[in-house]
Amino acid sequence: MKTVAVLVASDSCFNGEREDKSGKAIVEIMKAANYKIESYDVVSDDLTAISAKLNEYVNREINLVLTTGGTGFSPRDNMPEATKAVIDREAPGIAEAIRFLSFAITKKAMLSRAVSGIKDKTLIINLPGSEKAVRESIDVILSPVEHGLDILLGLAHNCGENVK
Repeated sequence: MKTVAVLVASDSCFNGEREDKSGKAIVEIMKAANYKIESYDVVSDDLTAISAKLNEYVNREINLVLTTGGTGFSPRDNMPEATKAVIDREAPGIAEAIRFLSFAITKKAMLSRAVSGIKDKTLIINLPGSEKAVRESIDVILSPVEHGLDILLGLAHNCGENVK
């Protein structure tokens, strides 16, 4: 069973001023997709706090990290910078697919600075901050991401031989 960590970056959720809905939606969806939830954390939008959690997940060898929040233009939106500080290799197609999907729904999607990438055997994906957008995004990316994880974890071999 593949493992997943969910990281919510939100000052208001961290301070108890607002209930987290997007992170809880990720947990619900990933449980239904037969992933083992290794961690669900809410941190402030602080760059150091986010980076520390992401590094912790990598060190724990969690297969997939799904983040929500902190990808916009606010001075406190630090998720992309924290992710870039941790990953070794970007996986730009994932973030591009999410933006493409979201742009068809709202033109404001072009303001997303979300990134995705790999560190060791962990794939980190920045998802949007709203529950609705999280659900829509996971619906689009889950199948290709599962295949990517199989490759990353050495569970898929000779993938190109099946392409016609």
